[in-house]
Amino acid sequence: MAWTIEELQGCALVRMNTNKVNVQNDQFFTDLHEAFDRLERDFGELPVILTGQGDAFSAGIDFQYSFDIFGSGDLDRIRQWYRAYRETNLRIFQYPRPTVAAVNGHAIAGGLITALDCDFRVAARKTAKFGLNEVPIGIPMPAAYVEIIKYALGDQVGALATLRGQLYGLEEAERLGFFHEVVEPNQLLAAAVSYARCITPDCNKAYAMSKKALQDSVMRQIDERTVALDDLLPAGMSDEGNRRAQDRRRLEIIRKR
Repeated sequence: MAWTIEELQGCALVRMNTNKVNVQNDQFFTDLHEAFDRLERDFGELPVILTGQGDAFSAGIDFQYSFDIFGSGDLDRIRQWYRAYRETNLRIFQYPRPTVAAVNGHAIAGGLITALDCDFRVAARKTAKFGLNEVPIGIPMPAAYVEIIKYALGDQVGALATLRGQLYGLEEAERLGFFHEVVEPNQLLAAAVSYARCITPDCNKAYAMSKKALQDSVMRQIDERTVALDDLLPAGMSDEGNRRAQDRRRLEIIRKR
């Protein structure tokens, strides 16, 4: 089912609903691009609020889908996976209107990166986990994502979150600066609207130009300097040690079902 988009107090509210916890796979990528095509076509002047459903904003990449690709030994297939994943993140990151992640629950690994793609992040005060746990489960962090993480969180917290790979509770995630504000669950959308409507529509061009200027060094880094590093990703994704870590994680998930 395609993501739903509705107008809410002068904002375009996008609800991700690819699957129960919005694990990210080829269908998620398709749904995201279709949603942003609709935003550009039908809601082009409005700021955007992105949220999930139930207890999850997004649980990150679909392990079954992704680990099968990483272990395939097909380097072109792995490059294609990364290209598709990168394009979805940059689609949000570069969107010229204000974007707000209304984080309604767990935002883990790629799910947290989706939130970090947004200009602002508001979280509901509830029990949930947040973090970038790619490295401890055998997934090298792509250099393009590292640039987005550092832009959103700063170099020190970005390095800590990426390399340690810990999952944090809400209080620690808030202390580290993952969110601009934490509110009661029934105030989540109202707070998101407040951030999204930081400008009036007649200032959209000023916002878009300023956002592009702020992101210029990041995009230059991604376009010009991460290419060589990210060309190493397919081999890294398929590394024997990484594959063992990925298999352990796969077994953990199976046991919990």
